[in-house]
Amino acid sequence: MTEVQITAIDEEQLDTILAPDVEFAGEMLFTKPLMIKGKVSGIVRSESDLYIDEKAEVEADIVANIVSVKGRVKGNISAKEKVELFACASVDGDVTAPQITMETGCRLNGACRMTAPQTNAPA
Repeated sequence: MTEVQITAIDEEQLDTILAPDVEFAGEMLFTKPLMIKGKVSGIVRSESDLYIDEKAEVEADIVANIVSVKGRVKGNISAKEKVELFACASVDGDVTAPQITMETGCRLNGACRMTAPQTNAPA
């Protein structure tokens, strides 16, 4: 069996990073890739990508294009493209995406549902 390797994101490519000392509660909506390093609770929605850093704590239902998790998530994750769970990730909730990648050592306590890839049909 082949060992899964997920490529880490280069933080220099991100417009917005919520620092480790930031705590946010409520509904978070964004359109550009975002990295969370602090604490977030509530609802997280985006048409773009979400990166959850190793020390981040997220207690929210998440909907985004790509969701990459290194930290802790308590809530359901739904991605249009893919969900990546690094070895240090801990997820308590259901994960739904067309592609789900999990490194050895990650923790997932919930259902895992793989959906058909979404395509943008011409109008």
